[in-house]
Amino acid sequence: MNTGQSFMSIGAIILLSLASLSFNSAVLQNTTLETENKVYLTAFSLADDLIEEIKQKAFDEKTIDFQAINVSQLTYPPNKESGEVWPYFDDIDDYNNYNKPVSLPHSEGYTVSCIVNYSNANGDEIYVRSFYKKVTIKVTSDYMSSPLYLRFVFSLHSKN
Repeated sequence: MNTGQSFMSIGAIILLSLASLSFNSAVLQNTTLETENKVYLTAFSLADDLIEEIKQKAFDEKTIDFQAINVSQLTYPPNKESGEVWPYFDDIDDYNNYNKPVSLPHSEGYTVSCIVNYSNANGDEIYVRSFYKKVTIKVTSDYMSSPLYLRFVFSLHSKN
């Protein structure tokens, strides 16, 4: 084998190595993205499950008995009543400052937290009582690059 053939062989090996490295990098990147998507999908499911649980509760402690109510009769600020613990919450306010670690098979290491505030119909937080409450669910995990937030605005009149 002469010098030209040796250089061509070395060049072919270098090109094959670069192609192999590029392929492996692409496979690793796709695997990482797939895993990250599964983590975020699980986080979204945990947040959605909590929203669905909250939908089953009364709007306010004063509306548990489905009575007509004036906005000035609502509890303020949103806060759970003393002695109420999850899973025995009876109204939306009880979920204010809720915090729960989740460690289920294939869902370990997540933390689900919740904040409840009064809002206007557009979901902007306000500091007076109203017939709207904004629930913000935050899900965190060591496997997520940033937390996931899910927000939902509840209306007293939507419970009819």
